[in-house]
Amino acid sequence: MKNNWRLIIGVLICLVMTVTCYFWANALIDSLYSFRSPLAQNPPLPGKAPGAPLTRRVVVVLIDALRADTSANPQVMPFLNQLRQLGASAVMHSRPPSYSQTGYTMIFSGAWADVADAPLINLDDNLLRAWTQDNLFSAAHRAGLKTAVSGFYWFGAQIPHQDVDASFYTRGEDAAADLDVIKAAMPMLQDPSYNLVLIHIDQVDYVGHHLGGPRNPAWNAAATQADTYLRQIVSTLDLSQDTVLVISDHGQLDRGGHGGQEPILLLEPFVLAGKGVRPGQYPDIQMIDVAPTLASLLGTNIPASNQGNVQFEMLNMPEDQIAVTRASQLDQTQKLVTAYQQAIGYTGQPDSGIDYMELRPTLENARNARQSAEQTPRALFSLLLLLLPAVFMFINRSRELLWKFAGVGLFLVLFNIRYIYISERTYSLTTVANAGDIIGYTAVTAGLAFVIVWLLLSWQRGVFRQSPGQAAMHTLSFTLVSLYVLAFCILAGFTLNGPTVTWTLPEYNALFLGFLAMIQVIIISAAGLLLTGLVSLILFAKQKIAS
Repeated sequence: MKNNWRLIIGVLICLVMTVTCYFWANALIDSLYSFRSPLAQNPPLPGKAPGAPLTRRVVVVLIDALRADTSANPQVMPFLNQLRQLGASAVMHSRPPSYSQTGYTMIFSGAWADVADAPLINLDDNLLRAWTQDNLFSAAHRAGLKTAVSGFYWFGAQIPHQDVDASFYTRGEDAAADLDVIKAAMPMLQDPSYNLVLIHIDQVDYVGHHLGGPRNPAWNAAATQADTYLRQIVSTLDLSQDTVLVISDHGQLDRGGHGGQEPILLLEPFVLAGKGVRPGQYPDIQMIDVAPTLASLLGTNIPASNQGNVQFEMLNMPEDQIAVTRASQLDQTQKLVTAYQQAIGYTGQPDSGIDYMELRPTLENARNARQSAEQTPRALFSLLLLLLPAVFMFINRSRELLWKFAGVGLFLVLFNIRYIYISERTYSLTTVANAGDIIGYTAVTAGLAFVIVWLLLSWQRGVFRQSPGQAAMHTLSFTLVSLYVLAFCILAGFTLNGPTVTWTLPEYNALFLGFLAMIQVIIISAAGLLLTGLVSLILFAKQKIAS
């Protein structure tokens, strides 16, 4: 009777965890799609333009997915490296998530994703939205400058329509689409009245997604073709009057793919050349430095939600204009910090600084204070959930329990051998090509590893010579121990990020490992219940035959 109750309770635990993880995993992914910045509805208002333009126009050439190392290879991109010698260059750093829509938003707003109201994952067409925060195109439009865009159709949805005077958008991503983009851009470049022009070249990213990434020679070939287009673009400019910037939005893994927090995805080229630029190789910069630096070149206001720094050392800017720009940045940063603190309900003492560089950390401090206040009760709740079964297992400790924990360790080894070494997957959103892929792959890998370990453990412990009830209890208890270990990953993600992504960016490692553990819980629960019933039926039938 005691074992019957244990079986019933064990089955109920498996069912509860399965249902909980199913709905939780779906809610977690949905929250990535639906994330909005605390400033989404109340963005800070832009200030006045602090100075005169340093150039006639700025042409931004965004080569999608171009890695910093690829861009620095003179054999692959000879013209870009010639341009690098003529202008100011640096390695640019971004932050996860390394998706294109996120990168576009951060580049032109000068703010990180949670402040910029950027998508945390590339949104489907029906969910695409215009930028809610002030941005370089809006600033240029307010200053009476003409703007133009030629590139992927996402820009047509993200940049506010009223802030673009001429445009060409394509749904293509390959070499043929880039040719159309360049053809459409030529009239924009030949007309000097367009003061801000964005040209988006996409075929490098296409190779990364569809042809195997940088490992495929097609990667370098695509980068070389992009370099040829860059030469064509610059040939239409007069760099004694115009300025060109070459950047990327993210990198690609060696095998292709992006979206996560892998270091190679967060390094991009930055090459700025032409009027108003002081040539040289400079220290590393941040992606959010692009917008304020270009705003200073164009003489517009720095975007109101900007968190980046004007790269004054790269610019031929008079000292008095630098002083005015710094004062403008201080005023803008004070407004941003105040707006953000109010938006997240921060009630601490507001900080102040004599310089915007001193004031800016207060935004991070407000975020960290609210996160800490939310994480403490979640940590206590998680600890309680983990301690209760730990106490039960300690009271009922046995050699059998140690064998089951060893089995879970072997399961994790087998799962990760296939996941990391055979399939070369990473523990990040980069791995998620689509929902069906990650769910199907994890289900197959976890299911196979669990069954293999169960068979080995059952053979070693002589389970197939036991009674049906004993064999069922062994299988169910091994299932529960497996779920308990996986619960650590789930609850770690819960402690750090909450049940879903809400007002700020998650810790992506914990988020992904927790999501993966939820899928494993569902599969192991199902496999464990199936094996529990199957082994008991087989042994029951064996007993009947023997008698």
